[in-house]
Amino acid sequence: MTSALLTDRYELTMIDAAIGSGRHEQECVFEVFARRLPDSRRYGVVAGTGRLLDLVADFRFGDAELAWLKENKVVSTAAIDWFANYKFTGTITGYSEGEAYFPNSPLLTVEGGFAEGVILETLALSVLNYDSAIASAAARMVAAADGRPLAEMGSRRANEFSAVAAARAAYIAGFRATSNLEAGRTWGIPTMGTAAHAFTLLHNTEEEAFEAQVRTMGPGTTLLVDTYDVTNAVALAVKVAGPELGAVRIDSGDLPVLVGEVRAQLDSLGATNTKITVTNDLDEYTIAALRAAPVDSYGVGTSVVTGSGYPAAGMVYKLVARKENDEWISVAKKSTAKATVGGRKTPVRTIQNGVAVEETIYVNGKPEASANERPLGVTLVDYGTVNDKFRGPDGTALARETRERSIAELPADALRLSRGEPAIPTEYREI
Repeated sequence: MTSALLTDRYELTMIDAAIGSGRHEQECVFEVFARRLPDSRRYGVVAGTGRLLDLVADFRFGDAELAWLKENKVVSTAAIDWFANYKFTGTITGYSEGEAYFPNSPLLTVEGGFAEGVILETLALSVLNYDSAIASAAARMVAAADGRPLAEMGSRRANEFSAVAAARAAYIAGFRATSNLEAGRTWGIPTMGTAAHAFTLLHNTEEEAFEAQVRTMGPGTTLLVDTYDVTNAVALAVKVAGPELGAVRIDSGDLPVLVGEVRAQLDSLGATNTKITVTNDLDEYTIAALRAAPVDSYGVGTSVVTGSGYPAAGMVYKLVARKENDEWISVAKKSTAKATVGGRKTPVRTIQNGVAVEETIYVNGKPEASANERPLGVTLVDYGTVNDKFRGPDGTALARETRERSIAELPADALRLSRGEPAIPTEYREI
């Protein structure tokens, strides 16, 4: 399936006009960055890169797409002829997927002809803005959980394609599993889930429902205990499954109090190893509030797939340099509140005693190697050849490892949920 029309009309009309001016093949550098982080966020997490690489590889105009463009008079015949032969042949570098980022971090750099590069704008932003927003919110939830596992279960709160993307982004951010089967199949993410309230209501009694589930799934299953009366359900759950019952799930109520009561009841019934998982409209703040409660795991839905209030990361895609007569010229917007910094950039992160202290963006040149500066750029596409290392389930697993290492470098106050400045400052330095 082609990804060529997953874009805005003006990307194509710009190319049409550039063909007319003879500048469509002029070498250019485009850059993706976020001007700021959402309120209260002290860092972001890059996600979506692996998905984007697949879409770039599939960005080709077939006969059906070309016919539609011609029929709807979107662009001229000359442009349609150009699109017929389109394949990205440039170079894309950027932060590794899973890396922490800060305001103005050049997360993706696209270099090639103007037309080749500009046409990827909408696609790159639609992927990186959503996936990075989800990963950034999910990372805060992981920090709030303080080592306890989280499962993503928000498919019913997003469209079918966003649900898969959200599951992947949450997994990169440290969630342990997802309820979404397509995410499991496509990206190699562990899947989880047993039963909802409908299964209990299907049977004449709660005990009959528990017996059916245990008979099929074994005593290690998770039984949902808040359809009717929680105290009675916990007693029935242990009666049916025995003290080796895997877990009980609570999806409503005053969780800090209720979880404590359920833990005490399970222990009194001899089910001391039975886990408690909670799934009641959780976000990073409610997870943090449950830190002192005997919760063993969390299931998060709406909040994670909507970025916990920020479903887009605010990233932009800007032309920052173009080549004239073999010389690179920096270009930048000057408009109020949306000014940009032009020039080809090389980002590094300064690490002192294992802790990140500064993001440095070198402009128009590469610095000499420094022992305490960690380079942040990797090659994602090399003259049209996609780096398969960052794609598929293996790329997703690699991104998860990158996120863990990157977050571990951040100063302790980066993990606070209260409002504050970015965890480390970003500085530009001209070479």
